[in-house]
Amino acid sequence: MKTLSRRSILLAGAAVAGLAVAPALAQEAAKPVDVAELLKPPALGDMALGADEGATKVTIVEYASATCPHCAAFHKDVWPKLKADYIDNKKIRFVFREFPLNDPALAAFMIARAAPKESYFPLLDVFFDTLQTWAQDPANGLLNIAKQAGFTQEKFDATLRDEKLAKGIMEIRDGGVKFGVKGTPTFFINGVPFEGEITYDNMKAEIDKQL
Repeated sequence: MKTLSRRSILLAGAAVAGLAVAPALAQEAAKPVDVAELLKPPALGDMALGADEGATKVTIVEYASATCPHCAAFHKDVWPKLKADYIDNKKIRFVFREFPLNDPALAAFMIARAAPKESYFPLLDVFFDTLQTWAQDPANGLLNIAKQAGFTQEKFDATLRDEKLAKGIMEIRDGGVKFGVKGTPTFFINGVPFEGEITYDNMKAEIDKQL
């Protein structure tokens, strides 16, 4: 597993937008995956919100890249409603899994994982909300975001050199590939895959049907 550096992130930044994939929304004809296998936590552990494991009838797993504009659109347009209506009140469990499409995305996820656990989802919000800004200059953009989360320059550089952390995140991505993830975002609602952009109404209909 290679380590990252500010230079490698900067060089990769030019390709950020072009590597995000958003296939057309797949309907329920898509073949469900083994839910028990899907929900096995990776070595790094799952990052989840909402109901505790086993405490709800519905679990959503999202595979996303921090540099994917379609993922950012979901977290801008759909995520706030989904969180307010189903996650904050623990009606469902939501699991986020990293699927980096390039070095800047991997670096962003490494920063989020290296931060205190309670900062993970707030950092994701920042990455998606400010994607168009920080992706123009990923090395400095990510450093600035990391500093807002309490990182020093030394901790930032050390995080990017953390081979074990990088390997763990890439193993999560590899796990997604095993379940048929080809592009981002990809959602599994109780094991049923939905690829690409999805509306709140689409997601709500599927959730309500299974609740």
